[in-house]
Amino acid sequence: MALILNEMPPIAKCDVSKCGYNVNNGCHAKAITIGDGINPGCDTYFETKNHNRNIQRSAGVGACKVDACQNNQDFECMAASISVGLVNGQINCLTCVVKS
Repeated sequence: MALILNEMPPIAKCDVSKCGYNVNNGCHAKAITIGDGINPGCDTYFETKNHNRNIQRSAGVGACKVDACQNNQDFECMAASISVGLVNGQINCLTCVVKS
């Protein structure tokens, strides 16, 4: 299998323990996508009782669709790292700062 290696901001912490990729507050997806154009939600989130078994892998932000975020450049996240958690009951990128 060919591997594609890209530099991506790591997910420093994820507080969404019900996500299938979350183990011990770490995200273990290959990469996540943030946003739906306006809201900085984690599009990769899915709720399950089972959790990812590859806990050696740490996730990065593969794409960000929140154009208004100051860390977004050409739909890619340029933050040093991000955190994911709940905001008003929604699973969001806590690092997203909307441009004023």
